[in-house]
Amino acid sequence: MSGEFEDIRVRLEGIAEELADLAITRLRDSIDAGGTELPVDERRITRARRAVEKASHLLAEPDEGGF
Repeated sequence: MSGEFEDIRVRLEGIAEELADLAITRLRDSIDAGGTELPVDERRITRARRAVEKASHLLAEPDEGGF
């Protein structure tokens, strides 16, 4: 992996963790309020987390060569 991407990749991993924590909080809040369905924003947060994780993994892949 190119060293120039390492800092960005690490920050993306941190953002993915923050999004995971936020999704869990939304689920807990819904359960505590007696909800029986997933909160709509939890789904959006989870989709965003997956996209950020995908970006992090892409930056971790070795370069495929020149142009």
